[in-house]
Amino acid sequence: MTFREKLSDKAAMSMTKFFRFFADVFFAKRYGHRAVVLETIAGVPGMVGGMLLHMRSLRKMERGNGHMIQELLDEAVNERKHLMFFIEVAQPNWFERGLIVAAQAIFFVFYTFMYICFTRTAHKMIAYFEEEAVRSYTNYLDMIQNKQIANTPAPQIAKEYYGLTDDARLADMVICVRADEAKHAEANHRFADKY
Repeated sequence: MTFREKLSDKAAMSMTKFFRFFADVFFAKRYGHRAVVLETIAGVPGMVGGMLLHMRSLRKMERGNGHMIQELLDEAVNERKHLMFFIEVAQPNWFERGLIVAAQAIFFVFYTFMYICFTRTAHKMIAYFEEEAVRSYTNYLDMIQNKQIANTPAPQIAKEYYGLTDDARLADMVICVRADEAKHAEANHRFADKY
């Protein structure tokens, strides 16, 4: 690994820890509410990356990165679905909804700048974000399984999206969401390696 790649990785990890700190301060173990805010932000990177690559492809009149564009846009849609699931679980209040709007606006501008100027670091940061999401959902699942959080029925939208049975529970949904986050982490590590 070159010095530049090490520096990029260190910057990406530092930003991940910075954002994780705020999630821990605001939400601690309130995983349903935490998921609502984080999934709102998580929908931004795929859309920004897909849009910017799409626009570059149009400008340069070349077909390159078509699969990457689609994968990033699919990631954004998947994260939006996660948000829809957790809105039904957590029922965010007016303060959390305001926080969502502010966080999304700030993160959109920040990530657009990162993607334009430091594409590799932007993908690495999201890969680390997704790894943190896997850890967070694992903790959430542990709390459900240890009966610290009620294992309520999974929202209907999640049952339909994942093809879960009618008797699927919150734990089943969290397992599926966690698997999605692991795939996004792997994809963003792969995209970072392209740069």
